[in-house]
Amino acid sequence: MGDKTEDVRALIERITSSERMRTSSHFSDAVYRAEPILTTGRQMATYLPDRYREMRAISRWQEGEPHGRWITEAELFWRQGMFMADFEDDCPYHGTFKAYFPTYADMSDRQLRGYFTWRTAVRRGDIQETSLSFAYTYLYELINGIGVANPLDGFTQLKTFWEAYRAFAPEIDRYVRVWLRDYVVYHGLEPSLLHDSRSLSFDHALIDLVDASAPYDPDASLLLLDEPESPTVDPGIAPALGGAPGRRALQARTRARKGKQSALPLPPNAEREDRLLAAIDALSSYRIRLSRLYSDHPDDLRHIACSVFVRMLEYYRKHRKSGLIESLFGDLVDMPYTMFASAVFFESERHGPADIELDRIHRYRCRNGLWTCTRVFGARDKSPKLGSIMRAVDRKVREALEYPHPLKVKEMPKYLEQAIDREIEAWLTWKQAHAPRKVEIDLSQLAGIRSAAAVTREALLTDEERDQGTTVETVEKTPTQDGTIRVEENAQPPNWPGSEAELGDEAKRSAARNPEAKRPELVGAPAPSTVLAAATAPAGNVPPRNESPSGSPLSPAQAAYLQALLTEDEDAKTEAVHHAGISEDMLVDAINEALFDLLGDTVIEFGSTGPQVIEDYEDDVRGVLA
Repeated sequence: MGDKTEDVRALIERITSSERMRTSSHFSDAVYRAEPILTTGRQMATYLPDRYREMRAISRWQEGEPHGRWITEAELFWRQGMFMADFEDDCPYHGTFKAYFPTYADMSDRQLRGYFTWRTAVRRGDIQETSLSFAYTYLYELINGIGVANPLDGFTQLKTFWEAYRAFAPEIDRYVRVWLRDYVVYHGLEPSLLHDSRSLSFDHALIDLVDASAPYDPDASLLLLDEPESPTVDPGIAPALGGAPGRRALQARTRARKGKQSALPLPPNAEREDRLLAAIDALSSYRIRLSRLYSDHPDDLRHIACSVFVRMLEYYRKHRKSGLIESLFGDLVDMPYTMFASAVFFESERHGPADIELDRIHRYRCRNGLWTCTRVFGARDKSPKLGSIMRAVDRKVREALEYPHPLKVKEMPKYLEQAIDREIEAWLTWKQAHAPRKVEIDLSQLAGIRSAAAVTREALLTDEERDQGTTVETVEKTPTQDGTIRVEENAQPPNWPGSEAELGDEAKRSAARNPEAKRPELVGAPAPSTVLAAATAPAGNVPPRNESPSGSPLSPAQAAYLQALLTEDEDAKTEAVHHAGISEDMLVDAINEALFDLLGDTVIEFGSTGPQVIEDYEDDVRGVLA
């Protein structure tokens, strides 16, 4: 049969290529431009191969014992499709075919031949635009396993055709994305085949947000569970939360946060805040990490945005029936599910029991042929409400920092505005209190300090120590070109006495100049070596004069200063600062640092009237001093 077809085509080619035929008016290009001049019998519009007649003979009425039955449209489509699974044709159709849930039964003989001709080209890799109903018919074939070697081959063909044809009809995305997921679940294929699925990408972003929020809101983790359980928390987070982050612990911390205290621990944990902000940004319609302010002030915007989000978690937990995340994106629930909805699909055999998990919040279950789906049913896209919160944070922070590129003011809820203002104030107050202090050292005065120290030391030596030849060890600190100080032990300053005789002469000359200072009394005054150490030590690292008593993180001077703050005794406070031998600012920083590991937060803050113990920690401080 094939040889005869080739002979007919060769004969047609010889006739149409002759010069006489090309010049004949009966074969004008202007008249027959859209159709071949000569055709085979199979290409004639009135010709219908026997295979089509046999397919048409498969009807909806099926004979059977004891009686026949009517089959559904879906079963008829499946039976006819399996009959025509390997059929090919070459009779193109240039008309239009439109139908809802199109099947072979909806096509005329000419349309039927046109469809199978187009399908023949598609299977050979030539995917051309045609009537959209033809495209859906082909998709239905793949879903029903028509012309498919195995499930994996069917998934590959389905995805390949979708990726090519969506260039002609993007509207098929709405259905094919779901059908691809259903195909993987129904046939038990690897979930990794859906790695680029938009639905699973949303699931993963939501999981990241829930995991990042769980340390601050235990209810958030319940979104991932079928039954309430204690959330698993990174042990490294527990100290920052003041213990295990259960509901009671978080409620206690919420009650304790008053005034200027931030919703998140300070100093900030940049790594965990980055994780939380990335999860927020992935599900927010306003991309705060793409903000111009974030590129210039990342630490400020990151901490405040995360703190405001935690504030909103607390607000919704207290004042709303659902938590913030559930209000934004929906709840995790079980729902009946129909496989390949909106498609012509026939199940020739009942599906067996199955439990398929695509991810932690997206699972399917089949029992007795009936499917259920467990997932978050709600908005499955970036949240405009979350976006409005992040935009409000961006705008308010720009105002607080006097950023030169402000955002347009938009109306926001009062509770949100108050939360943002509170977090901005807490952050800026903490940042100002912990700003690095600039220390300037007048190196020209070091030589004089060394000379005075040498004279004082010589005056304090006994005759026995002089007889034993005690040497004076010195420390030379020399500034270098890069701003650092080079330390040289046993170095001798320019005006240091060169011998014991010279040292004694220097002491005598000093005594002659000041007869009353033959032996300096050091009671109540620091030694010159202490002065030198205080002048050259970095800010915040000057040691207090007295060592800490056993079992207490505070030195006596620090404990006295804290007690004075609690009793508001200004005289005692001044005496404690004097006894510490350092400035009040440095003493406050030393106390905050000593108590941070114990209480997990700053204890003393600078207010309008000076340093004061934060109200929330007064009882804790009294316990430390007891």
